[in-house]
Amino acid sequence: MLIRLDPTSTEPLFAQLAAAIRGAAARGEISPGQRLPGARELAQSLGVNMHTALRSYQVLRDEGLIELRRGRGAVVTQHAGSGLAELQEAIRHAVDRARRLGIGMDSLTTMIDHEYHAQLGDAPT
Repeated sequence: MLIRLDPTSTEPLFAQLAAAIRGAAARGEISPGQRLPGARELAQSLGVNMHTALRSYQVLRDEGLIELRRGRGAVVTQHAGSGLAELQEAIRHAVDRARRLGIGMDSLTTMIDHEYHAQLGDAPT
């Protein structure tokens, strides 16, 4: 699992880290039962503060993606890949709805791009 963080982004580092792990789970790069690196080890490998790694793990724990076990560290839960299927279903629904309303692919893509960036609090590309 390759994790890249952008220190110039408006998105906090802990959120970027959580998103990277979430994405790896959705793509099947990490699997249920797999142990993730300890927060200290992860922070050192990425060049960030240990509390940044801990906060991202806490977010993922609160989402049910990982369990934090004393002595075992962070372990991926059985629910790790289920979010991707839900997202794909939502995309299918949005595409179907857009087609019925006569909204083309370019317009739909622009709408998604604007919404995505609005939630991040930055300007769309």
